[in-house]
Amino acid sequence: METSKKQKKKKWFLPLVFSLLISTLLILVSIFISSKSSSQLYGIPLIKEIPYFVESKLRVSPTSTNTVPRIVYLISGSVGDGESLKRTLKALYHPRNHYVVHLDLEASAHERLDLANFVRNEPLFAKLGNVRMLVKANLVTYRGPTMVTNTLHAAAILLKEAGDWDWLINLSASDYPLVTQDDLLHTLSSIPRDLNFIEHTSDIGWKEHQRAKPVIVDPGLHSEHKSDVFWVTEKRNVPTAYKLFTGSAWMMLSRPFTEYCLWGWDNLPRIVLMYYANFLSSPEGYFHTVICNAEEFRNTTVNHDLHFISWDNPPKQHPHFLTVNDYQRMVDSNAPFARKFGRNEPVLDKIDSELLKRNADGYVPGRWFSQANLNTTKQYSLIRNNTELRPGPGAERLKRLINGLLSDDNFQANQCY
Repeated sequence: METSKKQKKKKWFLPLVFSLLISTLLILVSIFISSKSSSQLYGIPLIKEIPYFVESKLRVSPTSTNTVPRIVYLISGSVGDGESLKRTLKALYHPRNHYVVHLDLEASAHERLDLANFVRNEPLFAKLGNVRMLVKANLVTYRGPTMVTNTLHAAAILLKEAGDWDWLINLSASDYPLVTQDDLLHTLSSIPRDLNFIEHTSDIGWKEHQRAKPVIVDPGLHSEHKSDVFWVTEKRNVPTAYKLFTGSAWMMLSRPFTEYCLWGWDNLPRIVLMYYANFLSSPEGYFHTVICNAEEFRNTTVNHDLHFISWDNPPKQHPHFLTVNDYQRMVDSNAPFARKFGRNEPVLDKIDSELLKRNADGYVPGRWFSQANLNTTKQYSLIRNNTELRPGPGAERLKRLINGLLSDDNFQANQCY
């Protein structure tokens, strides 16, 4: 009886196993054929190798092909700087550019509201919509990293809202232009858009012991009230993963490099930012260190900050305040900007009248409008094409400066040296 059952079991067991094997084989073949045909149908190649990392698919953005460049500005100030900031903004204004203004949290709510109303209600700004205020003010400590984070904050807004632009220039309320925007745009039209004007050096000298090795904490990162940075007792070693650079806190950065600082696809900008979070006077080192350690950008640097600044020798923490006695040296420097000016400094009136041809509380005339328009009932109804420029003597001075920088035999040697 048991033998008969075993024989019957063998009769159906072997065919079952065989059929399962055949079915499995058919399923595998059908899956292979289906995946291959669908890949061919949709043009998707079969993966034959390890996929690329996401970083390798990110590239530096191309520069614009516009005949006339577009500049974006960050103009920053602190308590008591509201009126100076308005004056600097008007002296820099051009309808082609975009502007972000910022009064930090040390300024009173009343002063910030006054600036916000000025930006909102000024007829020209309202008409063209190219001036913005950072309403959510940051607490900025010049000697700490909060000035860097404020610049990155403004850059992110400008990348999101200002359309296609070429360079970012950071200024303060104590800066002032020495050339018109027509002069500046005309001169920049003839140079590569990927250049970054950033004064820098790797010879950090005394700064290694007084700035790189000490560890500081900026209260602006965690406090609502402004106070000076404070030191931690421990010291740290100089980084070995990247080389430190230092230079001027004032610069003109290209759009591709600005995007890189925000996107940081190889993580370098974030790593360096973490280090400079505890670095004294980080605005004088962060962007310099990033650009000179990034393979894509180190050969795009021009070693100049486009400013006339009067320093002690050796330089101290802050430069001299400029007066009428410095006027001719400013002009002879061929620089497009100068600093540092006191509030309502008389030399500003001299710059307005002799270099910018600007009326009191007015805008700098250019091809886009003339002073005569100010006498019409509709002041800005006759604004012309903002790509039409009327360069003047300032363009010639600036051209001499930039041509000299770019044609210097040591130009490449001065890049991230």
